[in-house]
Amino acid sequence: MTNGQHIPRPTLDQEAVHTHLHAARQRPTPVTVWTAISDIPVLLAEVDRLARLLTRTRWDFADLLAAARASLSADHDGESDPLTYLRDAVAEHRTWLPPDDGELAE
Repeated sequence: MTNGQHIPRPTLDQEAVHTHLHAARQRPTPVTVWTAISDIPVLLAEVDRLARLLTRTRWDFADLLAAARASLSADHDGESDPLTYLRDAVAEHRTWLPPDDGELAE
């Protein structure tokens, strides 16, 4: 189950970017070309933000998958409470918040 409020929203107006690009292609005046070029830093910032979100998601998934595998292995080995690993991982899994600029190391 996914909750719509946890889906990252784009931070740029994609329609405006397409409009600027189309205008520059249709009528390449200095104003239309520079308007389209001025979208590049915004696009790069969005790519960077999405890359950080993807990195965070992959780490969260890897942690939960490792806990699930440890629980399955513990069950196979006959441990008395094999779900301990999964419970611990879920307890550490905080409410999802978008990462801050410095939260993820590159």
